[in-house]
Amino acid sequence: MVGFGGKQAWLAVRDGDPAQVLEALGLRDLGEVRWRDGIDLAHLSDDRVAVTPPLPGARDTSWVLAAGRYLMRPDTKLDVIELSQRLHTEVQFFSTHRVTESHRWQRAVDGELVRAFGYVGQTGDVTSWHGEPDPAERSAGLPATFVDEETSILVSEQDVLKVADGWSINPARLDGKAPGPLRVGAAD
Repeated sequence: MVGFGGKQAWLAVRDGDPAQVLEALGLRDLGEVRWRDGIDLAHLSDDRVAVTPPLPGARDTSWVLAAGRYLMRPDTKLDVIELSQRLHTEVQFFSTHRVTESHRWQRAVDGELVRAFGYVGQTGDVTSWHGEPDPAERSAGLPATFVDEETSILVSEQDVLKVADGWSINPARLDGKAPGPLRVGAAD
């Protein structure tokens, strides 16, 4: 396995199936690839997504991760609520870009948005806040509530990975023998 996380976006799908995740994202399945090749392709291109086999993670459940810069594109119509409803499970979205210090996460369960947070460090703006922070977010330094612009918030790439670790899987820690190859999907 090969870890990822920096300057990247990814989904975590509870008890997911890689082929169903590709289909739900509307991506053409290009087949299996070696981990290093798939992660590099997802990181360096704007139209490819690497999808893992099911991996053990938080809450003693398996998670399928789908990673790629494609998921960060403004024209990508990514809706975790719709994906969660369509896949009948929990879907999480994470995005981090250390250059602009833009960090986001969202969590939907069975078609309901549970939590959303967005932050741009260059301006110090909280761009989204829905729901209450859970223990994983609180341990990453988020306050219990967000009142207004006067609430002091500072989020880094490492905080996004901490939340991912508490909710599903920290992809930066992936290493060792892979349970299977990656699949790569392409946007049409």
